[in-house]
Amino acid sequence: MSIALLYERSENDENGIKLTAQQLGIELTFLPFRKIALAISKDGFSAKTKGKDYTNAINDTAVVLNRAQSKNRRLQASYIMEMLGKKTLNSSQIEFVCYSKLRTLLHLWKAGIPIPKTVFVPCDAVDLMKSGREIHNEKDIADLFQQEISLDEGIVIKADAGTHGKMIMLSKNQEELIANIKRTKPSIINPIGVVAQELIQKWFYDLRIIVSKEKGKQPECYPISMVRAGFKDFRTNTFLGNLVFDAKLPLSVQELAVKCGKILAQDGEAWIFALDAMVNVKENKTVDDDYLKTQLDQASQEFNNVQKVKQDETRLTEFAAWNGKLEEAFQTYQNSKPYVNIKSIIEENLEKNKAALVFHEANSCPEFWENTRLATGLNMAIPLLKGAQSLIDH
Repeated sequence: MSIALLYERSENDENGIKLTAQQLGIELTFLPFRKIALAISKDGFSAKTKGKDYTNAINDTAVVLNRAQSKNRRLQASYIMEMLGKKTLNSSQIEFVCYSKLRTLLHLWKAGIPIPKTVFVPCDAVDLMKSGREIHNEKDIADLFQQEISLDEGIVIKADAGTHGKMIMLSKNQEELIANIKRTKPSIINPIGVVAQELIQKWFYDLRIIVSKEKGKQPECYPISMVRAGFKDFRTNTFLGNLVFDAKLPLSVQELAVKCGKILAQDGEAWIFALDAMVNVKENKTVDDDYLKTQLDQASQEFNNVQKVKQDETRLTEFAAWNGKLEEAFQTYQNSKPYVNIKSIIEENLEKNKAALVFHEANSCPEFWENTRLATGLNMAIPLLKGAQSLIDH
């Protein structure tokens, strides 16, 4: 029985998993999960694309690495594979929890994990009646949010199932708040209602922390976090032009991250998460902002060379050679003086404010080959593959 890599498109992460599997001597089966017909009937089950039959491949699979990028397809994929008697990493229960920011936060909150204050109003911004008449609820929703969160600090509106910073909006006054609520139409990334959070004063950085578990072993937190940093936007997402660094995590943060993993995985035997966390720094800064901005500008110049390699189309045809160029460019960036200075600032500030850390999201299928792997030194394909192997070996 084999390990199958289920994916929608073969992107860098999938190519990285394939390359790592070859290096570890692990044979993978590849399962597309986009233009494929999955049929169930009294005659059994089949899975076919227009040109190939994958039914036998699925029958011969013991564990599925679920790397479908769409949250909806990933949830369906886990559930289908489990109904066919396969183990999935991560499980459909984990995918269900991580699909929704609110569901994730409810699990963490119930266990006493620090989270940002969060308010959910199940009402949509606009109700459309059968007559065609619209009922506008934006003002009422805004009033409900302001009962719980002060606009003085800012109110953040979030799409419940959004990624890459999509539909995350900051409101600093009531006019902005009502306008942002108006933009939250029901969609695939925001199925119902409106979610709001207090604005965490995270200074210029946030954390991506990796926790994983193999069957038969205790869960682990990788001690180095990827850090997304910059002043480009209140969202420190790298898709918005911010930079990546690495930082050693205080032991207390590592222990808290392991606890988060256990809570979200519930009875899961093997799993992996990328946990997103922020430090509520407020005024507890360790250097002047002007100095920090100068250092970030200098680091950005160094990072441009990494970005150029990332855009090189040879990654599609000569992945291993392209990957070598990427690693070399990132190592040069990592060795630069501004990188070293900013890393030191982050680690000092994190140690000073570790008690003010809050967790706000969990990713069950994080992108990792470029930023996380290069910054932290952790190739997440290894715990993914070892986790899958542990489900077979046991």
